[in-house]
Amino acid sequence: MQEFITRIDLAPLREAVESLKKEVGKVIVGQEEMIELLLAAILADGHVLIEGVPGVAKTLTAKLLARTISVGFSRIQFTPDLMPSDVLGTSVFNPKNTDFEFKRGPIFSNLILIDEINRSPAKTQAALFEVMEERQVTMDGVTYPMAAPFMVLATQNPVEQEGTYRLPEAQLDRFLFKIEVTYPTLDQELLILQQAHERKGQQALAEVTPVLSAEQMDEYRQKVKEIHIDEALLRYIAQVVSRTRNDAALYLGASPRASLAIMNGAKALAAIRGRDFVTPEDIRQVALPVLRHRIILTPEKEMEGGRPDEVIAQIMQRLEVPR
Repeated sequence: MQEFITRIDLAPLREAVESLKKEVGKVIVGQEEMIELLLAAILADGHVLIEGVPGVAKTLTAKLLARTISVGFSRIQFTPDLMPSDVLGTSVFNPKNTDFEFKRGPIFSNLILIDEINRSPAKTQAALFEVMEERQVTMDGVTYPMAAPFMVLATQNPVEQEGTYRLPEAQLDRFLFKIEVTYPTLDQELLILQQAHERKGQQALAEVTPVLSAEQMDEYRQKVKEIHIDEALLRYIAQVVSRTRNDAALYLGASPRASLAIMNGAKALAAIRGRDFVTPEDIRQVALPVLRHRIILTPEKEMEGGRPDEVIAQIMQRLEVPR
């Protein structure tokens, strides 16, 4: 394997990433791509939407990831009757000082797991707009900043439609990645059974210990921002996103926020792999999870059974890759 001489010292970051993977790997079998993209999202300071059928360890992986980092964690189960105040908090009258006090909701933490995010109506979904983009909550004219780091990990089930609501496009655009989780292979499922049998009823979460502090995470995020990306690759990213706005198969293309997401995601992926520069392969790998939830197929393409991933792949195939 070729060794790269880096201008930025990425050794501590790589060691931390390997330690995180090792801790999560104590419980999770396979799902290497999901774990790598989750780590890239943490380093790129972005939110993640995880989609998959029940039972493929979406929630468990998010919990394990939170456990490996010494930061605050909260879980919110979205339901059809959930109100914005149940998420953000509410003003409560205090008779001692005859005034209203703001009681913070569960969103005031560092890593927030939102289970089944598509089970709440538009009113509650809209409550997340400001906090996800601006890292702050405004209540009764007062702005409450979120403590860093702040990251939302949301899960949703793509199959069950009863009692679910489509996420608004403006909210989907605030997620850095949409990760699609698939079923394990036969060998992986056998290993899952063996590990569960050997655990003999012990809690899987108990095996995982914190390996990263909030201060270290902030330091590594700053290093990721310093990763070099060539001018030709920036043009390549802009071309990919621009093509989504003019493709005949798409009703809605991606916004400039998608371009920034691809750049930041590619930088984080490069750092994870020990490089202080971005390659076209980094861009190609993050393009799908960045774009798949930001585009809408035309009705005709949907009727043909088309999928966003296929259209994105075709767009990238038609573009010349920078050398």
